[in-house]
Amino acid sequence: MSAWSKILVGSVLTTTTLFSSVQIFAAEAKPTVIRLSTPYVGTGNRPVGYSNYYATTQTLGLIEKEFQKDGIKVQWNNFKGAGPAINESFANGLVDITWIGDLPALIGKSSRLDTRLVAIAGTNDNAYLAVPQGSSAKSFADLKGKRIGFFKGTNVHLSFINTIKRQGLSEKDFRIVNTDGAVGYSALASGDLDAIWSNQTLFPVVDRGIAKIIYSTKQEPTQNQLSGYVLVNSKFEQKYPETVQRVVNVLVKQAAWESNPTNKTELFKLWSKSGLPYANFVKANTGVDLKRHSAPIFDAYNINLIKQKLKAGQDLKLIRGNVDVDQWIEPKYVNNALKTLNLQTFWTPLNANGK
Repeated sequence: MSAWSKILVGSVLTTTTLFSSVQIFAAEAKPTVIRLSTPYVGTGNRPVGYSNYYATTQTLGLIEKEFQKDGIKVQWNNFKGAGPAINESFANGLVDITWIGDLPALIGKSSRLDTRLVAIAGTNDNAYLAVPQGSSAKSFADLKGKRIGFFKGTNVHLSFINTIKRQGLSEKDFRIVNTDGAVGYSALASGDLDAIWSNQTLFPVVDRGIAKIIYSTKQEPTQNQLSGYVLVNSKFEQKYPETVQRVVNVLVKQAAWESNPTNKTELFKLWSKSGLPYANFVKANTGVDLKRHSAPIFDAYNINLIKQKLKAGQDLKLIRGNVDVDQWIEPKYVNNALKTLNLQTFWTPLNANGK
């Protein structure tokens, strides 16, 4: 073999070895920890969520099971401060993947938080207006000038403003108090609030005879109901796309399980581990299509709903910046999961009008 031939062969072998090493390194690149967060906190601050498939995966430890063989730690953080606290943690690089309500997700993205929306996780949830049991109020109009509490910066905030707007009212017609559920319910019971706007967590207060519900978004357009999304830190997604895919596979599989009517009883029992009664979820989901509620897909209906919420938030000055929704969403992970799990036809895509 000539000297040039030896050099050529040596170069090929070196290049091949180097290429193989790069391939192996790329295949082995994995995070040491996946930091997940959620705004759901059960009674007594227990770290147990409810009402969507993302929360159920935490309760069942499904993501931990997926990555156990890899030695990858799964770290959960249940934020009592809800969406605003999650956005702050995203800004500080402390969260990789989260569930978050529609308004804080849009506020964060419009404020240039570097996130990607990789799955829809819960639509058509409802908010409720409750007043003390002895109150004579029967409508929002009856509460003009009164103290109404809700958690600002969360999806119930956007729901409240949209709902009263349809009735010719605005925030200026009330004395708004920023409060989370537990504190708000105590304030309602003590007479420090005249009403509260919240989600299904207020049902136990109603069941104890402390309050009564006089209105809900079940009477409102879907745009005024509550939605949630799964967001991924863009840097994490770019560095670990296979990890993100595996997480989404777990989520989509759970979403399909929760969509099956035969699993409803078991599902509500799992959600009741949050400390909220089983009857709480039966009542909240009466008339709710759980299959549609759990649909993670980016069909025209879900995309249009995001855009409607964005515009509503901007019109109400709750969202100051803009969001290119079509660029923000990344449907490939859900689409890949549907193929992997043979669920391509499981959820029927709807058009923008929900048909």
